[in-house]
Amino acid sequence: MIGALMLDVAGTTLTSEDIEILKAPQVGGLILFGRNIESPEQVRALTDHIRRVRPEILIAVDQEGGRVRRLKPEHGFSRIPAMGRLGELYLTQPEAALELAHACGWLMASEVLAVGIDFSFAPVLDIDDISDVIGDRGFAKNPQDIIPLARAFMQGMKQAGMATTGKHFPGHGSVKADSHVAAAIDNRSFAEIEAHDMLSFKALMPELDAIMPAHVIYEAIDPNPAGFSQFWIQKILRQQLGFDGVLFSDDLSMQAACVAGGADARIRAALNAGCDMGLVCNDRNAACIALEGLQDLELPNQSRLEKMRGQIPQIAIKQTLDLGEQWQKTKTKIEQFVESL
Repeated sequence: MIGALMLDVAGTTLTSEDIEILKAPQVGGLILFGRNIESPEQVRALTDHIRRVRPEILIAVDQEGGRVRRLKPEHGFSRIPAMGRLGELYLTQPEAALELAHACGWLMASEVLAVGIDFSFAPVLDIDDISDVIGDRGFAKNPQDIIPLARAFMQGMKQAGMATTGKHFPGHGSVKADSHVAAAIDNRSFAEIEAHDMLSFKALMPELDAIMPAHVIYEAIDPNPAGFSQFWIQKILRQQLGFDGVLFSDDLSMQAACVAGGADARIRAALNAGCDMGLVCNDRNAACIALEGLQDLELPNQSRLEKMRGQIPQIAIKQTLDLGEQWQKTKTKIEQFVESL
């Protein structure tokens, strides 16, 4: 069974403490960070070990491209550009940009799946506007350009066998503060957000398997961050927009999530608002507190979460990645684009 907590581990191999916590029923996911990565062979060995301990677990990573990529070229993985570079190309060469977006999605997903990771939390559907933390992680500065580019990227992901996660609903790009380190507050009306930031999420909802709400307080609408808000999750996402996919909280260790209290209160608030799984990262003590706070809660919707399981190939991975002819051609194409920037 898949539990409601996604946590992390400290190193490139599992410790006895890691193994013990992974066996807890309410642990449902594990997210990898840069500190967990040495080489393709080592990552696959780690993910295989994780599944021997907990076969049903979902393993995730943030592999967007640009500055947010845990599987880096120095580890033996391909150079994926920031999605904003595709948006810039789209202004003058839309067909070429869409082709590259599809290729980036396929290449990213193929490499992530090959090393035993089910999915990347991608793509970012936020607008590249004033946000310090979003910036060129977003495809473009307006939703009309984001929609076709993100759709092509997601089609590439799905072709490779990976589920898609749109973030950060209903939009973080128009909020200056970085929710990792500060409270992020948006004072706009619902009508303004719906007519701008939400457009990409609404248009792409049929292609989305999961959504991650923003740790942003939309003050004119609800006093809680979106990930703790029944208004945004139940009324808007589930009822008004009819979204029936998975809802992941953003990292509940982030500063903007602290408004909900301790780690146990935060994860309960996220789940009670309607999230299927809560992330508690980079703080093992907080993860243990969160886990304790979940002991009396039912396990989340299993059939919904099961859709996030990646099509992981049963292949031997070496120190140097080699996934065949299509992979090599796509890798060369993307890296030539990166070199041209």
